[in-house]
Amino acid sequence: MIRFDRVSITYEGAPEPVLREVDLDLGEGELCLVVGHTGTGKSTLLGAINGLVPHFTGGTLDGRVTVHGRDTATHPPREFADLVGVVGQDPVAGFVTDTVEEELAYGMEQLALGPAVMRTRVEETLDLLGLADLRHRGLHELSGGQQQRVAIGAALTAHPRVLVLDEPTSALDPVGAEDVLAAITRLVHDLGVTVVMAEHRLERVIPYADRLIWLRGDGSATIGQPAVLLQEATSVPPIVHLGRLAKWNPLPLSVRDARRHAPELRRRLPEQAITAHRQDRTQAGEALAAKDIIVRHGPVVAVAGVGLQLKPGQITALMGRNGSGKSSLLWALQGSGRRDGGAVAVVAADGQHLDPGKVKAAVARRLVGLVPQTASDLLYHDTVDAELAQADRDGATPGTARTVLDRMVPGIAGGDHPRDLSAGQQLALVLAIQLAVTPGVVLLDEPTRGLDYQAKAGLAATLDQLAQAGRAVVVATHDVEFAATVADRVIVMAEGSVIADGPAPTVLTASPAFAPQIAKILSPLPYLTLAQVSAALREEKDDGW
Repeated sequence: MIRFDRVSITYEGAPEPVLREVDLDLGEGELCLVVGHTGTGKSTLLGAINGLVPHFTGGTLDGRVTVHGRDTATHPPREFADLVGVVGQDPVAGFVTDTVEEELAYGMEQLALGPAVMRTRVEETLDLLGLADLRHRGLHELSGGQQQRVAIGAALTAHPRVLVLDEPTSALDPVGAEDVLAAITRLVHDLGVTVVMAEHRLERVIPYADRLIWLRGDGSATIGQPAVLLQEATSVPPIVHLGRLAKWNPLPLSVRDARRHAPELRRRLPEQAITAHRQDRTQAGEALAAKDIIVRHGPVVAVAGVGLQLKPGQITALMGRNGSGKSSLLWALQGSGRRDGGAVAVVAADGQHLDPGKVKAAVARRLVGLVPQTASDLLYHDTVDAELAQADRDGATPGTARTVLDRMVPGIAGGDHPRDLSAGQQLALVLAIQLAVTPGVVLLDEPTRGLDYQAKAGLAATLDQLAQAGRAVVVATHDVEFAATVADRVIVMAEGSVIADGPAPTVLTASPAFAPQIAKILSPLPYLTLAQVSAALREEKDDGW
């Protein structure tokens, strides 16, 4: 169905090809997962399937790419519209209509399908992806996860033979991600659709993959069976790290398979050796207090009377299904977002209690910093240096923003355009801009979207430094593995209300939907992360067991 014949792709000004001499042959009804660190060429490979690379991105393509016999060199991307459905990393960038129903129908209109066919397919897709209740909603009124499901649905209504997905579950809650992956799997198994998917949250998608395409970072691509390639791949989920640590062979790819190996490992691990999630960094006092927060978007009550207190030095994970009100709550706390009721008080550096929604913007920035779901929304200058200089002018000592950035991600050139940076670099830049004025409260909305495991480890280290410095940190996330790594406290929202609030180990293991892989595999032992397991095994070895 898809063939890459000695394909090399080089962008203008780049010293080396991002892909070099790639040979791939993907069959009908196959789900292939593209893995590799950020910047290894995953999006480039996906874009080459329907000719977006290089027709729209520029650069030079050597070799040949064919899809169902059509050559991308002689057929422009528009001539693949009936054959290849594409969902990019940023679903909003691909929307061309105003409402959910219109967006689902738009692609079929361009293919001149009949009204009866269009009506049937729209209804099927609404049911398939759980969008029926949102059919008349405006696209920009939806949460990030809901927008992502609409983008996937818009690609599916054309009934493509090939589906190309770049980070399809990055903004979805765990249950929503499982539903979408189950729907994609049905397309593969029942209709013979070929799916090529790039995804950093491998723990979600590896059990569904028929084959992996591993981009090693030197331009080469290796294709093979998941259990074989993951033996040596460098970007792998916790379950694979655990399998390597315990020397399981073959490597398990699902929690079910891992639990079959787990009894022996559970016998080796002490039941009470690691009871605390991590050393408590929480300091006395209160960094922020919110009472009876209400946010309405038209007839929708996004936040329904929520109250919470944040302590210095504490990292809180804010979780819940898509549309539960997480983003609305963060913006209300930050002060520039909508707030229809309630009060927020933040402790300023001089001890005053101020409401960030009732002070000047420059003062509010010193109280609360917020990194939105799409970090690039806060980048509007032409160079990194210009962004950093603007941050310093907004109230920091000159050079502060650059110092913060270099501490997180060293080596970003000042002359680079912010839009040309990777997702992880953009996130670091926006964090540096927000942290330059040293706010006491830091809010992050889905910060791990587009980040590989290595970049997430760097982000976790940065958040730990903020907590050690006495900042109160809130991370709204669907990434349960990241929450298990960084969070001291977890708050779960549903329909605008807080339904759970407590220590991370207690809340994350209370529901299978929010439990990390290590917890599911080693239950009932109180282990959440690979680091805890590794530490326990080191103690066992030191004791001479």
